Amino acid sequence: MQQRTAIGLMSGTSCDGVDVALVETDGERLSRLGPSGYRAYTEEERALLQRAIAAAVSIAERGERPAPLADAEALVTAAHAEAVEAFLAANAILPSAVAVIGFHGQTVRHDPARRLTVQLGNGGALAARLGIPVVYDFRAADVAAGGQGAPLVPVFHRALAKLLSRPYPIAVLNLGGVANLTYIDGEADLVAFDTGPGNALIDDFLRLRTGEPKDTDGKAAAAGRVDEKAVDRALAHPFFARCPPKSLDRNDFSDWLAGATFAGMSTEDGAATLAAMTAAAVARALMFLPRAPTAWVVAGGGARNPTLMRMLQERLAPATVEAADAVGWSADALEAQAFAYLAVRSMHNLPLTFPSTTGAPCALTGGTLAKPSLLDRSK
Repeated sequence: MQQRTAIGLMSGTSCDGVDVALVETDGERLSRLGPSGYRAYTEEERALLQRAIAAAVSIAERGERPAPLADAEALVTAAHAEAVEAFLAANAILPSAVAVIGFHGQTVRHDPARRLTVQLGNGGALAARLGIPVVYDFRAADVAAGGQGAPLVPVFHRALAKLLSRPYPIAVLNLGGVANLTYIDGEADLVAFDTGPGNALIDDFLRLRTGEPKDTDGKAAAAGRVDEKAVDRALAHPFFARCPPKSLDRNDFSDWLAGATFAGMSTEDGAATLAAMTAAAVARALMFLPRAPTAWVVAGGGARNPTLMRMLQERLAPATVEAADAVGWSADALEAQAFAYLAVRSMHNLPLTFPSTTGAPCALTGGTLAKPSLLDRSK
């Protein structure tokens, strides 16, 4: 199949900004991991997205856009367009050189038990503004078929793992708002699922206590003491004993922060305990894997938290635990790269999800293709 230049876009559940990345691929093999970029959300934009996530709890149908979701969707679409425009300009790339954009959008509701997943973002409007075909709405087909709709990136992780000189099995851990892993053992079936909270609870706790959007460099957690009994109580939640495939919404464990456990903790102890919960949940996930991985590669914002990385190393030993940057990948751009890759797979009608990754009844393709008009494409 023909190698295509694709751009991927990702705005994760941490609501910090838009990641942009370019790859060259035929939907199977990766021939190049290109440049990446980032467009941060302002405090006002982040606040609107947080209000939209809170309001999305009331959604019963995918197309519903109660206030403030309509405003948030317009923001998401415009911010992603701005991110691509700035990226193209910075790298001297013409729109006509890009075959497709993979546009994940902003998840505001994910409830596969109700066959409901909602990602804000208008793919048609984005294609028209940029003059480039856009694949969007990646999760809907899987959820409609009875799958979890997440994680979507395991097939990309396998393509990346083929570029590594690490012994199998390898686990790729993405620490976004929610943490998810992909287990790769050569050409054997992929295993993938959400392990538990990633950065979301840590970020929310720091925002409540200090007004800061995250625990920068894990400094608060490093200065705190872990409440191991609180960690044990958290892992007693039925989710952690449930066999995969399984997935989470960003806010599934947000009620923990409102409980008495964290009300009585210092900021440092709370941050340390939440980081330990994330690490312990990842370690608990080992019980669902065919073999213990020999190597873990960690991507997402959590890879920038040295305290969390240390906790993972302690709980996953003797396996190695490395940040994606350390193996030549991009910890920040990996998910954006994945959606570029998935967009090309979608264009070729290749499967994005599998029974062993999302619980779908069979291997399924996904995504909706929005093509710009000839007038748009001539910009």
